[in-house]
Amino acid sequence: MTCKADGKYWDPKLETLPASKLQELQLKRLRWTIKHSYDNNEFYRKKLKGANVAPDDIKSLDDIQKIPFLTKDELRIYYPFGLSCVPMDDIMELHASSGTTGKPVVGIYNDNDLDVWTEIMARGLYTNGMRKKDRMQNAYGYGLFTGAHGFEKGAHRIGTLVAPLSSGNTRRQVTLMKDFETTALAATPSFCLYLAEVAKEMGLEPKDDLKLKSGHFGAEAWSEEMRDLIQDTWDIEAFDHYGLTELIGPGVSTECEMHDGLHINADHFYPEVIDSKTGEVLGPNEKGELVFTSLTKQAFPAIRFRTKDLSMLITETCECGRTSPRHARIMGRADDMMKVKGVIVFPSQIEEAVMSVDGVSGNYVIVKSKKGVLTQLKVRAEPVAGTPKERFDKLANEVQQELYSILNMNVPVEIVEVGAIPRSIGKAVRVINE
Repeated sequence: MTCKADGKYWDPKLETLPASKLQELQLKRLRWTIKHSYDNNEFYRKKLKGANVAPDDIKSLDDIQKIPFLTKDELRIYYPFGLSCVPMDDIMELHASSGTTGKPVVGIYNDNDLDVWTEIMARGLYTNGMRKKDRMQNAYGYGLFTGAHGFEKGAHRIGTLVAPLSSGNTRRQVTLMKDFETTALAATPSFCLYLAEVAKEMGLEPKDDLKLKSGHFGAEAWSEEMRDLIQDTWDIEAFDHYGLTELIGPGVSTECEMHDGLHINADHFYPEVIDSKTGEVLGPNEKGELVFTSLTKQAFPAIRFRTKDLSMLITETCECGRTSPRHARIMGRADDMMKVKGVIVFPSQIEEAVMSVDGVSGNYVIVKSKKGVLTQLKVRAEPVAGTPKERFDKLANEVQQELYSILNMNVPVEIVEVGAIPRSIGKAVRVINE
């Protein structure tokens, strides 16, 4: 694909497409995807036949609701290549999830899919303000994980210089960030904060001694309070990116300069929000589980994939001028939901409380334990560097009060010494079992 950038939009025509034209394009691509999957994959053919759906039955976008959902458990059953819809000789690249809860989910790509991935990542990074003159430090982990590769592909298409440092080697990352005069950082938000912490240990002030202007974050949930801390610490603009291995990797959606939800690349992914319990499709501004259908992937199309991520669709036109639908920032995962003393609790709610207390850093963990059949929680958090120990109890009390105001329940809080909580160089581990 060729860059059509006009200064504001990467692809002005597609990014400002009227809703009726976008829906026409989505339907055309949806019909192709269903037929392609039906004709070329035994699993999808059986799945559609079992639901009494033939490709010609898809005559409107609403007809997608006739098709059963696709779950991660099903992907693991057909590990590694059971959902391929093209000959294996055409596969050029593969990636995989961590597999921490079972067999990993494998994403496969032919030449078309790699071009689509590169294009939508370029669109997203360009939306964030990245340009050819930038220098991007890629601190996502290289390997089977999709993150680093997606950001590199998109930046390269823009023409941006990429320093592929991967994750870890934190002091070296800071040194090279200064030497290379890095202007853009691609990383997890937790690692970005750790980089700032190490920079200060090295005698550098992130705001003054480094040239960073933007951060491009994903791979873990992070709150608005975390965003505020990152932006204040570095004096940068922080952008949220969303994607999954099952769909393509990063590139499904990203924020514009308005930071009012994430713009979905809806010409490539059809979004739905459902009630997690009933599967009922919900309307705009109703919170539920995100479901996506890929519209242009050839090697492994994902049809009505249940992400387990909780959000809601926003259909009002964004002030940036882009007409694509948006989803709210991820509010949590259905898998992460905890029931404590009859109250539903999400880690994101706890982060909101911890980060809202002045004097508490972004380093915290939620400790989960059992007393009989009951789940109990407590929170350990670090203060900002230099906080006197005599203030620890006061900070703990303030966090506890914030938690009560959000959850209407008492959660014990312990403020621990700086450095007591392990740092993350990839996805932060926020919930631990004891």
